[in-house]
Amino acid sequence: MTDAAPPSPPAPERASGGSPAGEWIGLIAGNGRFPKLFAENARRLGYRVSAVALTGETEAALEQCVDRIHWISLGQLGKLIKAFKRDGVGQAVMVGGVKKTHLFANVRPDFRALALMRRLTVRKDDMILRAIAAELEDEGIRIRESTFGLEGLLVEEGMLARRSPTQTEWRDINFGWEVAQAIGKLDIGQCVVVKDRVVVAVEAVEGTDQAIRRGGALAKGGAVVVKRFKPQQDLRFDLPTVGTGTIEVMVESGASVLAVEAGRALFLDRAEAIAMADKAGIAVVGIKHEAPNIQGEPENGNES
Repeated sequence: MTDAAPPSPPAPERASGGSPAGEWIGLIAGNGRFPKLFAENARRLGYRVSAVALTGETEAALEQCVDRIHWISLGQLGKLIKAFKRDGVGQAVMVGGVKKTHLFANVRPDFRALALMRRLTVRKDDMILRAIAAELEDEGIRIRESTFGLEGLLVEEGMLARRSPTQTEWRDINFGWEVAQAIGKLDIGQCVVVKDRVVVAVEAVEGTDQAIRRGGALAKGGAVVVKRFKPQQDLRFDLPTVGTGTIEVMVESGASVLAVEAGRALFLDRAEAIAMADKAGIAVVGIKHEAPNIQGEPENGNES
């Protein structure tokens, strides 16, 4: 696949039942496996995938899963828009993360990106992503929710692994759930690590895995990991995601529980991840965001 200008794509036909037949969908691809999973699923649904991949972030293997790929540097907004317009893209998704540490060293903003940043008075993650989405939509490119076509990957409510949390672990989940909401409101991160109702790590620019490692080292076993959707977060961007890599890091760090928001977080490689959790005795639970009290305290304050 190359970045050469393609011929104008034909108008898409619709297969029986209204499903796409050769319609283009754009993919703004960050790091991790999520862009590849999205592309594979979109092609199964009948879409042709035009991917804009970020140098230094996106996995090269994505090239084998899309119909056309355009490599750009972080910050080349004008080039991104031109690539999609050449391919006739009318809708797109943003999937995969961007290492926040790269924002300090690897950004190569073009004129359009610089103009956008000058207009922003607040430069929090969500504000920047909404502004980018608005630029694309001004060009006729609708940004879809990042769960588009991937409903089967969302975390389900309830016990997802064999072991259930203990009462002590439930108290830590309750505590961590509220703390995660607070740091989310401040746009700091999506994950906290708790032990005995003490916050031992908060996710910041280093990402979830490093926060778990740091929290696990401080807790010295038995840490509870809570990951949830930020209160003001847009479903189009940066959904909380867990998978085999999360469980591997928890095993390394001696963490005992993973609590994730149900319905608004993605679970990649679910069967393999749950098998790993069961082998390590890690409890995994999906929690609805409305729940004000996840599990009641024991009446006498003791373990049941």
